[in-house]
Amino acid sequence: MVFGIATRKLTITLPEDQLTQVREIVNAGSSSSVSAFVPHALGVALFDAAGWQEMLETTLLRTGGPLKQKERAWADALLSPKSPRKGHGTRRAA
Repeated sequence: MVFGIATRKLTITLPEDQLTQVREIVNAGSSSSVSAFVPHALGVALFDAAGWQEMLETTLLRTGGPLKQKERAWADALLSPKSPRKGHGTRRAA
């Protein structure tokens, strides 16, 4: 626990495999507890996201400015997870 920094307690839900991995890290001594690991991991993720955002903004400035609506739609379609289409891949034997 870090003293002197405002904190707030909350409840989160993790997939079993992620919780197992975090507990393995704690058991190996790489983190003092699950409660200590989560804010550290979140800090790393936020730092990473900020870096990607800065890189994107710099790249856009060098290549013509913000994305146009058509370019953003193309990127969203390319990068968004695809949901399975109904009726495909679920054939049953007659």
